Amino acid sequence: MAKIATVITDMFEDSEYTDPAKAFKDAGHEVVTIEKEAGKTVEGKQGQAKVTVDKGIGEVSASDYDALFIPGGFSPDQLRADERFVSFAKEFMDAKKPVLAICHGPQLLITAKALEGRKATGYTSIAQDMKYAGANFEDSEVVVCQDQLVTSRQPDDIPAFNRESLRVLEGK
Repeated sequence: MAKIATVITDMFEDSEYTDPAKAFKDAGHEVVTIEKEAGKTVEGKQGQAKVTVDKGIGEVSASDYDALFIPGGFSPDQLRADERFVSFAKEFMDAKKPVLAICHGPQLLITAKALEGRKATGYTSIAQDMKYAGANFEDSEVVVCQDQLVTSRQPDDIPAFNRESLRVLEGK
C-alpha cells in the first residue's frame, strides 16, 4: 500500500481533501498531511473540515513517500509561494511517482514547471495558466497521463478522481 504525502494548508476545498483521503485510507493507503508546521490545525474554506497536520515541510523528503496528493481550493496557491513545496512537488513528477491533483491542485505543478507536454485538467479559472505552462489541457472529469498524473476539475468530479487515483495507486 502507498504512503501518500498530502500538501495542505488553510482554505483547502473541504470535500476535495476529505473524500479522497477517506477513499485512500479505506483502500489501505496511509495519508500523511504536510504543511509548514507539524501539529497545526488547518481549516477548509467551507468550514466543514479541520485537519491536524502530521509533518512540517522541513522534516519530509519525497523519497519517503510513494505518491503526492494535492487537494484544491486556495491551499495550492498559498503553498506555491513557498519554494519548499514547489521543489517537493517537482521531485514526485521527476521521479514519475503518482501525483493526484484536483481543482486548483495543478497550480503547484505549474509553479514547479512540471506540466509541459503532459495531459491534465483543472478548475476552469486555471485552464489558461495550465496551457501557458505547456500542459495539454482537457476539459474532462478526470485525466490520467502516463499512468502517473491524475487530475480532475472540481468537487463534482471526485468519484472519477478517486476511482482513477486508486487504480494508479494499485501495487504501490
